Amino acid sequence: MVASNNQTHYFKKNLILKYPFMTFFKWLNLFIIFSSILFATPIFSDSTSSFTSNAIPKFLDLAKEPKVFDWMVDIRRKIHENPELGYEEFETSELIRTKLDQLGISYKHPVAVTGVIGYIGTGLPPFVALRADMDALPMQELLEWEHKSKVPGKMHACGHDAHVAMLLGAAKILKEHEKDLQGTVVLVFQPAEEGGCGAKKILDAGVLENVSAIFGLHVLHNIPLGEVASRSGPIFAGNGFFEATISGRGGHAALPQHSIDPILAVSNVIVSLQQIISREIDPLDSQVVTVAKIRGGGAFNVIPDSVTIGGTFRAFSKESFMQLRHRIEQVITGQAAVQRCNATVNFFDEEKPIFPPTVNDGGLHDYFQTVAKSLLGADKVKGMQPMMGGEDFAFYQEALPGYIFLLGMEEVSVERLPSGHSPYFKVNEDALPYGAALHASLASRYLVKLHQEVPVVEGKYHDEL
Repeated sequence: MVASNNQTHYFKKNLILKYPFMTFFKWLNLFIIFSSILFATPIFSDSTSSFTSNAIPKFLDLAKEPKVFDWMVDIRRKIHENPELGYEEFETSELIRTKLDQLGISYKHPVAVTGVIGYIGTGLPPFVALRADMDALPMQELLEWEHKSKVPGKMHACGHDAHVAMLLGAAKILKEHEKDLQGTVVLVFQPAEEGGCGAKKILDAGVLENVSAIFGLHVLHNIPLGEVASRSGPIFAGNGFFEATISGRGGHAALPQHSIDPILAVSNVIVSLQQIISREIDPLDSQVVTVAKIRGGGAFNVIPDSVTIGGTFRAFSKESFMQLRHRIEQVITGQAAVQRCNATVNFFDEEKPIFPPTVNDGGLHDYFQTVAKSLLGADKVKGMQPMMGGEDFAFYQEALPGYIFLLGMEEVSVERLPSGHSPYFKVNEDALPYGAALHASLASRYLVKLHQEVPVVEGKYHDEL
């Protein structure tokens, strides 16, 4: 039997009046159902992006896939076979641009002679940068293997070939997830890190003016594979170079009284330079002076007219660095004068500008720790003591927040790897996926972080770098 409309209305009205608790539970159930739908997928949270903490391990998985891993290995080996010195990386630059073209990634070239600056993402703020250096060293490779350097006297003995391959690997991964990026990742393929101040020329070109942060990495032979090491604050020393010519008067070795011996003067100079460190410097303020080059004389029985020495000096603060430079010049000219010689000192201010200390940003250190531990595991992220080596990444850090870390390659059960700048230097290519995944994770999540902390106001920033 079907009730009339009036009967139905009467029934509902009386039911609500008699049993008001039924109405309450009806609305409560609707609220619970609606809330579960709303809060299961937050509208304004990281879940709108694939670059959240839950997705980070995926980057490492992607980087280890053969289509990415083998691609990076092939790139690394091609670059290794054809090493190019600072500002001569023309074929390396061409290879990078070819790969970016294949990936559909836009770029600027040339920047700082051979540099390439690529862009992935929206093309709009915020911007975060990733850096890879491209140059090789003037060394003869002595390691015999299938992809040994084909260029006499030149070798990738510091891992820059691997750095380029890892950044391209990160680019490949990020390009496949470009729609999820909440800003723009800037790829910095930099020339002339080895003493050529390529980072400074990149900055002078103005291509990083709107970048909020920059990340870099460097492979290291004696950190276990799959591990990273870094620290907040000073990580590498500032460094500079010097060359001095000590001039006397040459003559026969059997008649020294008729000569002014520059070799004797140089011997006193070298000893006195070491005494700056041992007697004048606070032992807790680490500094180094090394004379690594001596040139003078050509016969056993002839005192030469002049001798040239050269070396490097390093410190962790600008104040200590400049004081050390001042004392080097004083000691060389003073000790030369004691032996009746003249001395001129060249610090290569134009050709080899001083590298400032490399100082990691404290806030980026905390961020790096979070991302690296999520990607690799907390036990794979290590601290480290500062190192006296120099890095021109320091120029970026003077201009904007920057962070560099060391990536391990060592597998003790397989072999011990020679150190960097060795003619037997070798890259463990199994490290490539770790570097690519860290690059991709650091950049993509940092864009999310920037959006959470500082909402982008339309029209406030330039539309591009």
